[in-house]
Amino acid sequence: MDNTFFAAFAGLVDAGNGLLWGSVLIYLLLGAGLYFTVMTRGIQLRYFGHMFKLLRHSRESDGGISSFQALSTSLAARVGTGNLAGVAVAISLGGPGAVFWMWMTAMVGMATSFIESTLAQAFKVDHGDGTFRGGPARYIERGLGLRWLAVAFSVCLIIAFGLAFNSVQANSIAQAMEQAFAVPTWAIGVLLIAVVTPIIFGGLKSIARVAELIVPLMALLYLLLALVVVATNAAELPGALATIVKSAFGLEQAAGGAVAYAVSQAIMNGIQRGLFSNEAGMGSAPNAAATATTKPDHPAAQGFIQMLGVFLDTLVICTATAAIIIMAGPGLLAGDEVNGIQLTQMALSSHVGQWGGMFVAVAILLFAFTSVIANYSYGEANVEYLAGCRAPVAVLIYRLAVLAMVMVGSVASLGPIWNFADLSMGMMALINLVAILLLSPVAFALFRDYERQLKAGVEPVFDPAQFPDLAHKLDAQAWPARKAGRETR
Repeated sequence: MDNTFFAAFAGLVDAGNGLLWGSVLIYLLLGAGLYFTVMTRGIQLRYFGHMFKLLRHSRESDGGISSFQALSTSLAARVGTGNLAGVAVAISLGGPGAVFWMWMTAMVGMATSFIESTLAQAFKVDHGDGTFRGGPARYIERGLGLRWLAVAFSVCLIIAFGLAFNSVQANSIAQAMEQAFAVPTWAIGVLLIAVVTPIIFGGLKSIARVAELIVPLMALLYLLLALVVVATNAAELPGALATIVKSAFGLEQAAGGAVAYAVSQAIMNGIQRGLFSNEAGMGSAPNAAATATTKPDHPAAQGFIQMLGVFLDTLVICTATAAIIIMAGPGLLAGDEVNGIQLTQMALSSHVGQWGGMFVAVAILLFAFTSVIANYSYGEANVEYLAGCRAPVAVLIYRLAVLAMVMVGSVASLGPIWNFADLSMGMMALINLVAILLLSPVAFALFRDYERQLKAGVEPVFDPAQFPDLAHKLDAQAWPARKAGRETR
């Protein structure tokens, strides 16, 4: 294949991204999030404290995958290049105002995440080994009866997460390590394969255990460093926040007459990178949400837990990265030769010295490494869904393909991978958003049932018998009939 083919393919990818991200997804994503927010009467604000309260019993699992492990797995996928390289890309292309639109995406995305994760729990199926499987493919087929659309989603997810996104994560690791320690990118690819292989061959329980150990520690260490940077530059914090807000609405560009263009770039890059980071509405996190044994024993419980994941990812960790970059000063953003993770490394180094770049390299190694194994787990669940009785062979082929793409991503250039990942993510999000909008009455009913029991002072318990129109669509092994309010398994 010659350069003409690759140029034509790149043109198709760019055209697809322009259509999806230039109009369709921006309106659908924000519109759906606002709709879910209104219909739940601001669930992300009214139940903000409840999200943290549920963490107290989130490690209980009865031998399966706990709510906390499911949250850690979804955070492992969320907290990756989007938080370090993605924020830098958003700011360099869309200006500081892109951060504001990342925040807005996260705020409405919290409600979207609740809806899709609650649906994933409701329509999950028993895997026969003490764990569950589910996600958009399951609730599209079981809830809507649209097998063909479920298959289309699964294919998009396998391509996006198993292949494109894992290439992006490996690419960021390789670039960061090369920048900080002058390690050849091919060597990083080989090392990644050596470490990732035993984990993914260990199955979803192995992945959940690794995520549970690494994700909280790595996030805490990164946030502590960001707090040190903010504290040492406290006088500049008001100015940095003002810059973000002004740039979001084109106020800083007004004198130059480029308001419309500046605002459109801030919105597009902020929403695009915000979704890539927190994944709300994309249909990825529900695959992790469905695996959990919930405490309380109700689908909505995992909806609240996953809503917390969006908050931690974008409004906490992404904001920390944005503060590091913006407080480094406008001069850092002036050049075109630096992008992605290298921009974050340079920004942190300007604050704390040369070791800052090395710290970011280690952080992205952990962030992106855990993203690789979590992304893999999403793909495995959908490979099993598509393959049915042939799942063992299909999963083996998928595992080898994932490892191959990790190697390819380690040595490939950043631009084409980002563009293809954006297109894959856009197709996934489009299918999932349409599905959860159609199934939203089910999620609203489950939320009202949970809220009613909570207000009555009892621990919410899901009884399928109370939902006669829904019960026949659910897996009886995952949700056996019981009387609400009784102690359950």
